[in-house]
Amino acid sequence: MATSATPPTVDAPDEPQSEGSKLRTFLGILKKFIGVTDLAAVRFSLPSQLLEPTPNLEYWTYLDAPNAFVAIGTSDEPLDRMLEVVRFWLTKDLKYAKGKPCKPYNSCLGEFFRCNWETEDNAPRIDTKELQGDKSNGNASAASSLKSDVSGLKTTVKDDKNGSSVSLSVPQHGKSADAHLVRVSYLTEQTSHHPPVSAFHVTCPEKGITARGFDQISAKFTGTSVKVLPGEHNMGIFITLDKRDGETYQLTHPAAHLGGILRGSLSVSVSEMAYFTCPQTKIKAILHYVEEGWLGRTTNKIDGVIFRYDPENDNKSRVQDVPEEDVLARLSGPWRERVVFTIGSRPVKTVPSEEQYTIINIGPLSVAPKIVPPEDQQQPNESLTLWGGVTRAIHAKQFSKATELKVELEEKQREKAREREKSGEEWKPVFFEHVVGNGGKPGLTDQGRRVLELAQKGEWSLDGITGQNGTTE
Repeated sequence: MATSATPPTVDAPDEPQSEGSKLRTFLGILKKFIGVTDLAAVRFSLPSQLLEPTPNLEYWTYLDAPNAFVAIGTSDEPLDRMLEVVRFWLTKDLKYAKGKPCKPYNSCLGEFFRCNWETEDNAPRIDTKELQGDKSNGNASAASSLKSDVSGLKTTVKDDKNGSSVSLSVPQHGKSADAHLVRVSYLTEQTSHHPPVSAFHVTCPEKGITARGFDQISAKFTGTSVKVLPGEHNMGIFITLDKRDGETYQLTHPAAHLGGILRGSLSVSVSEMAYFTCPQTKIKAILHYVEEGWLGRTTNKIDGVIFRYDPENDNKSRVQDVPEEDVLARLSGPWRERVVFTIGSRPVKTVPSEEQYTIINIGPLSVAPKIVPPEDQQQPNESLTLWGGVTRAIHAKQFSKATELKVELEEKQREKAREREKSGEEWKPVFFEHVVGNGGKPGLTDQGRRVLELAQKGEWSLDGITGQNGTTE
């Protein structure tokens, strides 16, 4: 007599939720936190169906266009180098400019992420002296060298037939068959849980560029939107140019707003100011993000100025505060689309269109892919492995299973915290010297430097790199 075997249990996808249902769930959770000073400090747990299946440390890298990053420091003139910094800044959040708002996973203490980018060094060279030569010589031979540099990249703006044909925007990320590729390596670690802070370090030895900083946000739900600001330990991105005698640029973050909650269509806007300073060159930039225009419509516009400043008496915090005699250049345009700059102190709207130069055109760009370690060479507390089960369940639309795995992981972290508290053990990062502090510029430990050195060689094995308990866990 034949017997039938019990079929294996297979996790079936959950019933899909509509976008409207997801939004109502999200709004219901947020309503509980009206009046809470800092949502980020509470670190409330969202259901898995509301999460982007991406670890937080993987999501916030700022190198959405690595070819813009490796171009910083190329120009010989201080003004041009500040423009290179601005160009990079305007590419760092392509995911927001081109995608939809999302919430990645909260990071666990000691979690880390590492990756490489390999990019062409193909950003057009910025040379404002050549551009001014172009203006004074009636678009003649004085600008020929600049125009030959960008001949394959310059574009006439379609909505302005009389506009300048010079585009200094980075091209779409890609790899030509015969192109020399520049490698950029990235390492980040969650250094604090209360408050939630992570440290990051970016390096490109070939170009002599490093960047570092602490990431921390402060968020508040107003009842109609969520306002996100840098936390007290987040003092911005610090970029250092070794080949320019260690010039360091501090780039501070503006405010962001998650809106459209009540009307059922989430959107991100930016407001207030971003500041870029370089004490060595005594040049500063202010970008004013104009959130709303006529009748409250979101404009996504930037009004910016680059000017000479006194690092010992840095008291200019608004575009209108800057004396005309100190202005070197101005910027204007929607940060989700095309931003132009002009040379000199005149307001952009008064400058002829042929003297307005495109510094970034977001339209053709998309986020560059990362190169990550093979799965078998990742550590248990490495983001992609740590959250791997949750990510696979979300992709399979098994949201109940994903939530279960997420809660289990979070409870393990709480248990580790209780054990440390009971034993009096002080937790220390493995790859960074500072949990917070150091003027917002975290230093690398020997282990951190070694990880980045290996990544620059394309090597991912962490054998011999140990943490406080003898492993990288």
